[in-house]
Amino acid sequence: MKKTKLTLLGSQTNYSQNYAPEVLETFENQHQDNDYWVHFDCPEFTSLCPITGQPDFATIYVDYIPDIKMVESKSLKLYLFSFRGHGAFHEDCVNIIMKDLIKLMQPKYIEVTGVFTPRGGISIYPYCNYGKPDTKYEFLAEQRLFSHKA
Repeated sequence: MKKTKLTLLGSQTNYSQNYAPEVLETFENQHQDNDYWVHFDCPEFTSLCPITGQPDFATIYVDYIPDIKMVESKSLKLYLFSFRGHGAFHEDCVNIIMKDLIKLMQPKYIEVTGVFTPRGGISIYPYCNYGKPDTKYEFLAEQRLFSHKA
């Protein structure tokens, strides 16, 4: 395995109090010749309602098919924790997460789901996805989006 430039593994953890996409780090996919899923289950996600400032709690699911780069899990954890002081609607959160991960990794395919705890008697489960344009993954994204059920 090639040496990486990961800076967070094995070092003291500092938690950002503000939205911090810059903490995200990658490493090289050692199996670029295979298509395979990577699944993250993040049950301690917290953000703030941008109107009331009240906390919103969720489990965030990130699923992707890597290409050349993969997200390092500790950096993903710190990134998701950085939403704790960030004001954004549920739908914004999942789209921001997905777009930041696309920018970081350029995956073949990615989807992000937020399972937010009920507020005012209503649960919200936003879902977004992306497939690399002009590839079979773009078609996969369309299929999964239109057949998605919460």
